[in-house]
Amino acid sequence: MISLLYACLLVAHPIHLSVSEINYSEKDKALQITARIFLDDLEASIRNQRNNQQLDVLEPGNGLTSKQLISEYVLKHLVIKLDGKIQKLNFLGFERDDPAVICYIEIESVKKFKTIEVRNEVIMDLYDDQSNIVHVTYKGPVKSFRLMRDKPMDVLTFDEK
Repeated sequence: MISLLYACLLVAHPIHLSVSEINYSEKDKALQITARIFLDDLEASIRNQRNNQQLDVLEPGNGLTSKQLISEYVLKHLVIKLDGKIQKLNFLGFERDDPAVICYIEIESVKKFKTIEVRNEVIMDLYDDQSNIVHVTYKGPVKSFRLMRDKPMDVLTFDEK
């Protein structure tokens, strides 16, 4: 009975995927980022990182907060460079949107750039088949790419206009 239950849990969601949207706000001169990550995968990765398999990310206790745990994890596994310079990511918060969490991140004081490099290794420590889809909206139509364990980083170039 236990092995049947375990098998059912393993196939709960066989897709290992996160989706991040990076949008430039001309008004705010900022890149506004939303990252959707399956909560169970995020929790498993945070547990592994902290070597605490009993940790409940949404109710951590011991003086920890969910925002602290999630922001530390996401900011460790997401790096964005504009024109080759690493940007400071401000983790604004998150909300639960079952079965995922949506993380809100911002890069302030962005005027213009020619290239954006995104390294997103979220959950890649857990699953070989993890895909992190990234959509970037800047100067025109959305440009997208897929990041995987063997290619966790990609670069987009934008024309001067």
